[in-house]
Amino acid sequence: MLKIQEIRELIKLIDKSSIDEFKYENDGETILLKKNEVTVQAAEVAPTQVALAPQAVAPIAAPVAQPAPVAVQKTEAPQVEAPAQNDANLHKIESPMVGTFYASPTPDQAAYVAKGDKVSKDSIVCIVEAMKLFNEIEAEVNGEIVEILVENGQLVEYGQPLFLVKAE
Repeated sequence: MLKIQEIRELIKLIDKSSIDEFKYENDGETILLKKNEVTVQAAEVAPTQVALAPQAVAPIAAPVAQPAPVAVQKTEAPQVEAPAQNDANLHKIESPMVGTFYASPTPDQAAYVAKGDKVSKDSIVCIVEAMKLFNEIEAEVNGEIVEILVENGQLVEYGQPLFLVKAE
């Protein structure tokens, strides 16, 4: 007879395969394994009669063109618009890589910077995690944080603006 561990291994293998049923016989003992069977029942819907008022129908001279289907794209996170300020004096701190934006070093600590904070060139403003590496992002300019353009935990793209800084 098979040991319990061998039976468990058989169950795992059958579950991962396209086999629906497995039968094992040895010395008069039989093991029969079946995957769950899904049954679908079709329900009949009674047709509804709708009374239409008679209308005059004009002959159609040409076939009517059907509009093409429209593709809908799902976005992961809402995009935050930049403030309508003078962009000439604003510096964008951009993500140097694709990853996850984190505003603080750990979830229980305060954010590195907030709107209105003063920063220097070497100030750390956030972390971008990529492939389990936490990369500290520096301000690169002296100034004041005017706007934070992304949410904590949001996925960011290479070159995506993260902050707007009013350069001094």
